[in-house]
Amino acid sequence: MLTLVASATLHATDATRQQLAESSCSALRSAATSAPGNGPMLLASYPSLKGNDAIRALENVAFVYDNALAGIALSACGSPEQAQRIADALLLAAAHDPSFGDGRLRNAYRAGAIKGGKVELPGYWQSKGNYWSQDPYQVGTATGNVAWAALLMLTVYDNTHDRRYLDAAVAQLHWIQAHTASTGPAAYEGGLFGYDNAQRAQHWKATEHNIDVYAAATWASRDANDATLVQQAKIAGDFVNTMWDGAQHRFLVGTLDDGKTLSRDKSGLDEQLWPLLAFHPHPADWNQVWSWVEAQHRSGEGYGYRRQPDGIWTEGSAQAAAAMQASGKQVPDSLWQLLAAQRSDDGMLYATPQPRISTDFAIGPTSTYADFFYYHYPHLGATAWAALAAKGWNPFTGRPIASAENTP
Repeated sequence: MLTLVASATLHATDATRQQLAESSCSALRSAATSAPGNGPMLLASYPSLKGNDAIRALENVAFVYDNALAGIALSACGSPEQAQRIADALLLAAAHDPSFGDGRLRNAYRAGAIKGGKVELPGYWQSKGNYWSQDPYQVGTATGNVAWAALLMLTVYDNTHDRRYLDAAVAQLHWIQAHTASTGPAAYEGGLFGYDNAQRAQHWKATEHNIDVYAAATWASRDANDATLVQQAKIAGDFVNTMWDGAQHRFLVGTLDDGKTLSRDKSGLDEQLWPLLAFHPHPADWNQVWSWVEAQHRSGEGYGYRRQPDGIWTEGSAQAAAAMQASGKQVPDSLWQLLAAQRSDDGMLYATPQPRISTDFAIGPTSTYADFFYYHYPHLGATAWAALAAKGWNPFTGRPIASAENTP
C-alpha cells in the first residue's frame, strides 16, 4: 500500500511539473514571438505595466538579468532561435553604447524589437518638470548582470557554434575583470551605479555576483583558450567558499560598502541556493544550507527573499525547486503547485502572490531606505526560473541539473 501511495504521489508530482514546464515555456515563447520579425529583441521584465505612475520607471523596461534568464530558459524549452534574438540585441547594445566605448552592458534597456541597429536605454518624459527621466540603477552596470549576459552568450554559442557569442561572453568577463576586480579579500565588486556623467563604483562584494562570475568564467574557459578565465573563476570561487559560514550552515551575503567588512545580518535566498547549482561538485557540507533556508526563508509552501520573509518570492521558490534537484532532494508537489498557481492571465508568473514583498536591500547608494521590492505583477524572471526548474535545466552550466530525474 505504501508503495502504491508513493507511486501515486510521484505521478502527481510529475504531472504538475510537466504542466508547469509547458505553461511557462509557452508564456516565454508567446512573449518572444510577439516581438515583430526575426531580428534582435528584448523582452519586458514586467509586460503588463501600462499607465501606472507609481512604478512608471519599470514600464517597458528589459532588465538584462531577466532577459538572459529568459533566453537560457527559451533554449531549455526548445526555442533556441528566440534566445539568439535576445543575445543579438545584447551584442548590439555592447557594441553601440551611447556614451561609453568599453563594451559594457547596462542593467536595462528598452523592451521590444530592435530597430535600426540601435538598442535604446530606458526612460520616459516627465511632464512635471519637463525633463527626460532615467533610473540611475537601470543605466548602471552591475557585475552579476554582466555575468548573466555571458551565460546567455555561452548558451547560444553551445547551440550555434557561432564564435561571435563565445567572444562576446569572454569580452564581458574581461570587462568585469578590468572594472570590478579588487583585493582584500580578492573578489569582484558590485559594478557601476548612476547616470553617465556621474557613475560611481560600488565597492561592496556580493556572494551572488561572484557565484555568477565563477559560473560564467568556468564555462567560458571550457571553450576559450584564455588562461585569465581560469584565474577569474578561481578568484570568484574562492570568495564564495570563504562566505560559507559552517557554524550557521549558510552563506554570508558578502561585504559592506568598504569591500572588507563581512555582512552578517542580512540573508538573500538566491545566494543560499545558487552555489548548489553553480559548483560541481560542491562541498558536501553545503547541503546543510537547507536547514538555514527552511528556518529563515520559508514562507507558506514556498520561500521568501529575505530572512523571516513577508511573503513568497516566486522566482526564489523556483530556484529552490532547481537547487533541490541539484541536491538530490525530492521537490514537493506542493512547491510545484505553488509555482503553477502564480500563473497570470497572460501566462507569465506573478513575481509574488502578495501585493508587495521586501528584500531588505536598497536599489543603490542614493536610496534612503531598503527600497528594492517585488510586486504582484507578471514577471519575466519568475517565469524563466519556473521553466528552468520544471525542465530540470541548470543555467549556470548549460546542462541538465545533475540529479534531476524524469525531466519533462
